[in-house]
Amino acid sequence: MKNIDVLFIAGFGPIVRDFQAGKKLYKDVLGLPLEGDDYLNTNKVDGVKEFGLWPLSQAAESCFGTKEWPTEIPVPQAWLEFDVADIEAATKELEAQGCRLLVSARREPWGQTVTRFLSPDGILLGITHTPWLRGEGERP
Repeated sequence: MKNIDVLFIAGFGPIVRDFQAGKKLYKDVLGLPLEGDDYLNTNKVDGVKEFGLWPLSQAAESCFGTKEWPTEIPVPQAWLEFDVADIEAATKELEAQGCRLLVSARREPWGQTVTRFLSPDGILLGITHTPWLRGEGERP
């Protein structure tokens, strides 16, 4: 079996069904320095490169091109991204291991290349190449 060369955890956060309740807890109660309007995130908390509250509608749009999560696929509770040395090789390895990919090595409008799939635990996992977290330019 081949190994996928994970470089670091690129990001983590809950997928929130009630965005305002999530915002209140993480930003107002816990005091995390979250910024943004409809996607709150920060890279100013040690432990991961980015922590963000990702609305379920945005996760669905990223995976399926629609704001509604498909009823036949379990709704994820969190997202976790691993930046890897070679996104193409990692994607092929996931396919070879039988993972059901929701997104396959797609370049997102914000410049990140991502492969997404659900873990057996219901976490929306991403294998990514994130240029600005590698010192390859700034986030668009």
